[in-house]
Amino acid sequence: MGQLQDILYSHAPHGIQNALVSVYNLIAYRGRNSGKYHEFLKQYKANKNLSLQELKDIQSKKYTEFISYAIANSKYYKHAFSKIESPETLENIQLLPIINKEVLRQNIHDVYTIKKSEGSIAKTGGTTGKSLEVLYLLEDSRERHAILDYFRHNFGYRLGKKTAWFSGKNLLNQKDINKNRFWKTDYVYKVRYYSTFHIHSKYLKYYIENLIHFKPEYFVGFPSTMYEIAKYGMQHNIEFPAHVITAIFPTAETITTEIRTVLEGYFKTKVYNQYASSEGAPFIIECKKGNLHLELQSGVFEVLDDNNKPTTNGRLVVTPFNTRGTPLIRYDIGDQIELDDPTAACTCGNNNPLVKRILGRISDYIYSEEKGKVNLGNISNCLKGVTGVVRFQIQQHVLDKLVVLIEKDDKTFTKKDEQVFLKNLKDRVGEQITITLKFTDNIPVEKSGKYRLIKNSIKTKIEVT
Repeated sequence: MGQLQDILYSHAPHGIQNALVSVYNLIAYRGRNSGKYHEFLKQYKANKNLSLQELKDIQSKKYTEFISYAIANSKYYKHAFSKIESPETLENIQLLPIINKEVLRQNIHDVYTIKKSEGSIAKTGGTTGKSLEVLYLLEDSRERHAILDYFRHNFGYRLGKKTAWFSGKNLLNQKDINKNRFWKTDYVYKVRYYSTFHIHSKYLKYYIENLIHFKPEYFVGFPSTMYEIAKYGMQHNIEFPAHVITAIFPTAETITTEIRTVLEGYFKTKVYNQYASSEGAPFIIECKKGNLHLELQSGVFEVLDDNNKPTTNGRLVVTPFNTRGTPLIRYDIGDQIELDDPTAACTCGNNNPLVKRILGRISDYIYSEEKGKVNLGNISNCLKGVTGVVRFQIQQHVLDKLVVLIEKDDKTFTKKDEQVFLKNLKDRVGEQITITLKFTDNIPVEKSGKYRLIKNSIKTKIEVT
């Protein structure tokens, strides 16, 4: 929604807001499911039982086409690969330079192959707090939606089935809070969006009561939010009915064993995980047997050690094929995975290589007396609409105070950006907590060399009852 639409929405009655959400989704889904969407969906379904060698052949062909396109259309890659022999050959991938988020951010306009008006835009702060705006060709965006739908279709999901969605949409106003109403509903596609900004013990019973009444067939969204709801239900002996939810599809955060156990135990269903990213990482998807598979048709996955040598447990470097608007080639995405034995095979019929674990980043949170636990996914979205922030880190060492360290680009960061950032943060943590901004030239990393968006030293003191 644009700024004017946001203002109109915020002042509209609850029923009108539901209607606006429905109309917005109707337009959005008609756009994303047009073009070659159905062709992509049909293709991935048709290829689901290909042999590993057939999948590798498709991957190699797509890689050649993708690298050739990037060289021809991206100023950055044309220069970066100019002295490399046959960069479009997959066997030579290790000759290409590895880039990270900061390199991408600094060179983003030379990386782009299209204008903003020629594609779709994905704005993401990312869990590392780095500001990034990725451009997609419309057909690439549709292919990514098709892959995601192909994954969910394996578990019976179809657009229009009742779904409870927990994502970063800030759709509520004070009237909703006063009425203990923490959701908005798309009545066209039967999606109810539950706020992830009000996960507080004083509100959670209303979430559970409404979920029981709504009877969704599927859960989608931030697992940390679902986890808090499930924990509250277990602690307060609120029974969730069996045979209601068919599957839970988590997004944006790492699934730990604890989170999976609690979600599956309380909601009496199975969690099926998938990995991708707003920037455009290739997909890792979980099958009905509970195994994770690399989707070789969506890109190249490299798992590297600290010396950039292949390993089975290390950092993930990706080359996703459906990022032609902003080509990502050997992109260090900042996550870790552990590969399974390369000789291991799954009996589900999917012959893509197996992943033992998606290690990712350990999800963290800020605690607000007013809003409760504010998860990493919501905090990372504070950069929406903000330019000039290289990265930021939020520190919470006292319950009612936050210290925000910001590395800014003096050429682009303005007072307005500061105000938008503060508003975004206050929308998430509330007005009662004190926020202090500190601008710095360098936010230090941990001893391990990793950067953390959130540093919360009071987690052991917090008890949500």
